[in-house]
Amino acid sequence: MANSDQMRERLRRALAYPYAAPARSFVQVGARTLELSAEGFDPSGRRPLLAYGSNAAPEALTRKLAPEPATALPLVRAALSDFDVVYSAHVSPYGAVPATLHRSPGTTVTVFVAFPTERQRALLSASEPNYEERCLEGIACDPELGEPLTAIDAFLSRHGCLRLGDSEIALSAVPARARGLPALAEPEVLERVRAALTPQLSLEQFVEEAVLTGGRPITPQ
Repeated sequence: MANSDQMRERLRRALAYPYAAPARSFVQVGARTLELSAEGFDPSGRRPLLAYGSNAAPEALTRKLAPEPATALPLVRAALSDFDVVYSAHVSPYGAVPATLHRSPGTTVTVFVAFPTERQRALLSASEPNYEERCLEGIACDPELGEPLTAIDAFLSRHGCLRLGDSEIALSAVPARARGLPALAEPEVLERVRAALTPQLSLEQFVEEAVLTGGRPITPQ
């Protein structure tokens, strides 16, 4: 049974999703977040991976890549056309409603292109039990450094997109131009999901249940 401090920290972690992402390209080395310059950028031998949601946040990457604290992970800020970052139809094992990608013609959303080693890629994959890695083809992804991409691997939710009312919901924490979907922050979305699924539980209890059970799909109510 978790004590009150542990429960408060679990609630903080869930509500803070997708965590703060840098406003420019960066390199994550353990818990250190360093600037990535054109002179120091060499992706040779590394296969690009689209990073969005928590995979674009140093706080989450520090946790996910803890077994490889000395290995640098470059992440290049990029603009992805005709997509948006929206909430997935599941609750994560740490109690947040996390993100997935959704096609959104006319929208340009901010993402990152990560260049993991094979070991880093395996660690990121292991942290995504509710996602599967797919290749997005025929896309337009314009990174700050390097050449534009027309195809890239990405983790996509196995549960599809969350719909509240008649629409998918974008993450207000993720910058986008010409966004056509309504956008909400994690606290409001998590509260609305809690109220729909388990109205008898407080938000702290809802998050704690998700941690204990490993999360859950969000089925239409």
